[in-house]
Amino acid sequence: MSNKLNSEKRNSFHVDLVSQNQVLLQSALNFLEEDDLLHLRKLLSASHPSEIADLIETMPAARRLEFWNALDFSLRGEVIAQVSKKVRSNLLEQIDVRRVVTETQNLDSDELADILQELPGKIADEVLLSMDEQNRRRVGAALHYPQDTAGGIMNVEVTTIRQDVDVDVVLRFLRRFTPKTHNLDQLFVVSRDNHLIGAVSLVDLVIANPEVPITKLTADVERPILAETKATEVTAIFEKFDLVSAPVVDGFGKLIGAITVDDVVDVLRAENDKKIMSTAGIVEDYDMFAPFVAAARQRSLWLAVNLATAFLAAWVIGLFEGAIEKMVALAVLMPVVASMGGVAGMQSLTIVIRGMSLGQVGSANSWSVISREIGIGFCNGCLWAIVVGMVASLWFEDFHLGIIVAAAVVVNLVTAGFFGAVVPLFLRKISLDPALAGGVILTTITDVIGFFAFLALAAKFLLE
Repeated sequence: MSNKLNSEKRNSFHVDLVSQNQVLLQSALNFLEEDDLLHLRKLLSASHPSEIADLIETMPAARRLEFWNALDFSLRGEVIAQVSKKVRSNLLEQIDVRRVVTETQNLDSDELADILQELPGKIADEVLLSMDEQNRRRVGAALHYPQDTAGGIMNVEVTTIRQDVDVDVVLRFLRRFTPKTHNLDQLFVVSRDNHLIGAVSLVDLVIANPEVPITKLTADVERPILAETKATEVTAIFEKFDLVSAPVVDGFGKLIGAITVDDVVDVLRAENDKKIMSTAGIVEDYDMFAPFVAAARQRSLWLAVNLATAFLAAWVIGLFEGAIEKMVALAVLMPVVASMGGVAGMQSLTIVIRGMSLGQVGSANSWSVISREIGIGFCNGCLWAIVVGMVASLWFEDFHLGIIVAAAVVVNLVTAGFFGAVVPLFLRKISLDPALAGGVILTTITDVIGFFAFLALAAKFLLE
């Protein structure tokens, strides 16, 4: 069995991450099925906590608790911090959460704060009270800010230095008290009351003469991040200024924590998941292997919304039932008009949402963006109206029908450009997520206006 295990591990290095996860999953399930906990623990001891977290997420829900109980205690803290929120919440409901203190005591404060926020209030209070004073204070600082802000993702355990020492003192301090914060490329210089003064590069610190005072190496921090800054804005700051780490300050300029590039990667992944899932109306912390009743309930709401919009489009079509009965070609060509508008609208919507997320689109230039999308819609509308009109004329041998469908295409693409820009701007203004609701609203608008324009023009000029 051990030879088989070693062979599987060696082979897994030659495949991509997805295949590797499946190899590990199959091995773990086999060991669970055979009740071979010895080889299961050997498998897990050779895996990274993030790989183990992936195993839990891709494992049937009925096997997760059994798998968790087989985990070595030294791994549980890192693993529970790595799994998705939904899976973690389900696990915490089944395990003895009072053991969270011992299993997560080595986690960063921001990770531990995330876990505590998912515990029932009474149990979370018990966990906090069972901590020592230092840990309680650092976790309390992280809990003070919402999870989607710089204060919510920062690590409060930051090694700081003073200006009135030299390099040798700092190096001796670092050798004796190794900083817990990972991925820092700089140390932050603070005053006696913890106000941020500047930062010292670790590279400069290592190559400097021991007698050099820290004040000589201190550089200004051009962009300290306020604790209330949105996490998505933090990612934009890191990308724009090529940061590896950045200090977080409160409204008085006092250093309260630091954000490192691994925190930013977590935010980017969460945002990416959110955008992908929100296009289908599914929450970003969706559990792939949750019980199907719960999964069906989560999806049903968005199906209800789409059903309502479909009935609205059907009602518009019903207004022109008589015209469709007289001219079957109208029913054949309706999807063409609606589809062209839907695609054009989604193009505008996607571009504007991306521009908003990057800070390129806002109130200062919104009308420029709207007018530009209208212009693009008109140009594309004229181009493809000629194509659609010619095809319709030849297909149904009716030149007037070709003109009508061409005009409807122009109207719908101009409408799509306008609303593709306006809808996300409006949703952001009323504090709704454009990625979640924008697609459904826009598709409804382009369908309704496309059907109405085409059928109304046909009823007016072809059937009177």
